[in-house]
Amino acid sequence: MEILVETDMAVSSDYLEFVLEQLAPLGQIASRRMFGGVGIYANGLFFALVDDDVLYLKGDESLKPEFESAGAQPFAPFGDDKPMAYWTAPVEALDDQELLLEWARKSLAVAARKQNPSPKGRGRGPR
Repeated sequence: MEILVETDMAVSSDYLEFVLEQLAPLGQIASRRMFGGVGIYANGLFFALVDDDVLYLKGDESLKPEFESAGAQPFAPFGDDKPMAYWTAPVEALDDQELLLEWARKSLAVAARKQNPSPKGRGRGPR
């Protein structure tokens, strides 16, 4: 396990360190400053971010109902009418590493799908 930490002033080093330690079982965890926050990667895949000491996990339309029912809030740095595809980690997940890892794995699956979209409908099939 290797954890790489690169911090930003908008994110406290203590909070970031806590989050990275909680996510460490996912594999190689790295963080990188971006847009005033910190992006979090697992095995090279960008799946979460921290902004103002709040952890946000990548989501999509299929995960939106789960995030909403867990009380998660969308990440909307440009106003509530322009949310991004990231949601606050459910509060109880921050106190339960196994639960946080479940949510993180769901977010990693979304990130993997977004990184490698299906060629379906693009006129390309398996070759």
